[in-house]
Amino acid sequence: MGQGQQERVTTSLAGAVAEEIGASLAPVDAELERRYPGDPGTRQPVHTVYVPGDAFTADTLRDWGDRALAALDEHAPDAAAFAAALGLDETLADDVYARVRAKLEREPVEDLRVDFEDGYGSRPDAEEDEAAVRAARLIAAAYADGTAAPYMGIRMKCMEAAVRDRGIRTLDIFLTGLLEAGALPDGLVLTLPKVTYAEQVTAMARLLDAFEKTRGLEPGRIGFEIQIETSQSILATDGTATVARMIQAAEGRATGLHYGTFDYSACLGVSAAHQASDHPAADHAKAVMQVAAAGTGVRVCDGSTNVLPVGPTEKVHDAWRLHYGLTRRALARAYYQGWDMHPGHLPTRYAAVFAFYREGFERAAARLARYVDRAGGDVMDEPATAKALAGYLLRGLDCGALDPAEVARQAGLTRADLEGFASPRRGDLTATAR
Repeated sequence: MGQGQQERVTTSLAGAVAEEIGASLAPVDAELERRYPGDPGTRQPVHTVYVPGDAFTADTLRDWGDRALAALDEHAPDAAAFAAALGLDETLADDVYARVRAKLEREPVEDLRVDFEDGYGSRPDAEEDEAAVRAARLIAAAYADGTAAPYMGIRMKCMEAAVRDRGIRTLDIFLTGLLEAGALPDGLVLTLPKVTYAEQVTAMARLLDAFEKTRGLEPGRIGFEIQIETSQSILATDGTATVARMIQAAEGRATGLHYGTFDYSACLGVSAAHQASDHPAADHAKAVMQVAAAGTGVRVCDGSTNVLPVGPTEKVHDAWRLHYGLTRRALARAYYQGWDMHPGHLPTRYAAVFAFYREGFERAAARLARYVDRAGGDVMDEPATAKALAGYLLRGLDCGALDPAEVARQAGLTRADLEGFASPRRGDLTATAR
């Protein structure tokens, strides 16, 4: 065929065949859309801090930031000392250290949970009632005056019979208090702990549905996280993955799966000395959580370490190295959020997160720019990889590890461009390249 002549296109199947197949798969298409809507495209905090209900005050967020800064002043007063303590690349030391200090001054906590479960314990009803009222008042005031963390809420008691009524009452008091103060904040997050059966998740969803109807709220307005702390939440008696059923049992309200390091480890009989987020039992549970949540819009969150950075400098540095290493390990495994138990964990949380994004920033930006320009290079990326690269850059922007100007300069893309790659419509990963 001569140059410039068009190829002759012929087919064998009648158009009705494709129509019949389309009709037969329509229920599957709808099911995929319902069960796997993809990432919500909203900011995911890098950590969750929890504070007992009786210890939470209007000054908690600033106090955590000030105590973290004081720990730096005492145990790592400059970038070189901090880098030496953590084994941080010297080329990143100044930038990471400056960003950590700025973060602790500007936004020390990204996500805070006022705890009415293990960190609070069993108290007289009147005392817990008062603490729940106070939590609602303080959180509402923080959002009103601009001092709130991006995300705030409570961890209630679980749905087990012994504490069920108390948990429901605390949740009711807290949500009612927020509404009495004005409205539910956009950053509201609720955590349901110690879930073992999908029916407990369904019960939580129905409880929130009843609250919304009673208060005239939009259906589905209130979501919640499911805390994975028992073996039964990973593997059911019939051998199926319980956590996958839990996501569906939430009826669209599940926002996250949070791994409970110590309860889960103890449930499996792991001795106290070996209860850690990098134990093989923990890795198995989190891998199951990750697969169950993939594509559903539900995010996964790692647990915490109970080794606190307190005492003399040598001991603090040991605890910092442990926390930094666990956080870096989790980030490499796509667990972008974890729990922090002490203000002294904040410097290493942010150091690990910032180093993770700073180290890979230029290469990720260059790869995405080449993909957009179809310029090729030493790696042949596909649309799904472009999605991951954009998500990486967006998470770096959200936490303060990266600046919009440098991302635009290196990748040639705006935040809106990145969001388009990170959250394409189902079946349309081939975002338009320029």
